[in-house]
Amino acid sequence: MRREPSAASGGAGGPAAMEPAQAADGRMLETARLLLRPMRAADAADLLRVFADPEVMAAFGGDPFDRPRMERWVRRNLDHQARHGYGLFSVVLKANGLLIGDCGLERMEIGAAVEVELGYDLRGDYWRRGLATEAATAVRDYAFRELRLPRLISLIRHGNRASQRVAEKLGMRLTADITRHGQGYRLYTCSPGEVASARPG
Repeated sequence: MRREPSAASGGAGGPAAMEPAQAADGRMLETARLLLRPMRAADAADLLRVFADPEVMAAFGGDPFDRPRMERWVRRNLDHQARHGYGLFSVVLKANGLLIGDCGLERMEIGAAVEVELGYDLRGDYWRRGLATEAATAVRDYAFRELRLPRLISLIRHGNRASQRVAEKLGMRLTADITRHGQGYRLYTCSPGEVASARPG
């Protein structure tokens, strides 16, 4: 669902990724299979496994990252987190401590409006397991219940049906087609009330 690249574990991602971390409010989110903890600078090595993968980068039309670009991307997200009190979580598999991507929130301007986007990036070898939906659902609930945000958006590149399906599972609805930085996106949105009404029961 991440649309554009904005924004020390042991290189390949090992148990070190499970060490406690404090950033912003230090919040960690837990799901059945995942631990979402605040991102830290040392995560760059593991995140490069995501952002250096041409298949992953093709999902939002970007070129694969090298290590310096990855470190700049992480630093930008850490600065965002410090400034706004929320940002990206590193996504860690509980079963083995492997860091497999990121999921979180980014404040951005869309036209004249200030919005908060929910996005994620996962390693290609962990696609099609429901992990993106699992992580994004936890972040959505955190955004609405804890941060009390009134609305979330997701910008999804045209043709990215997998991310569109995740957005729909989160209770988001397609509200517009927009162009940003010369690239066309589908704009999905949701509010707490829309999510509550979409839940069964």
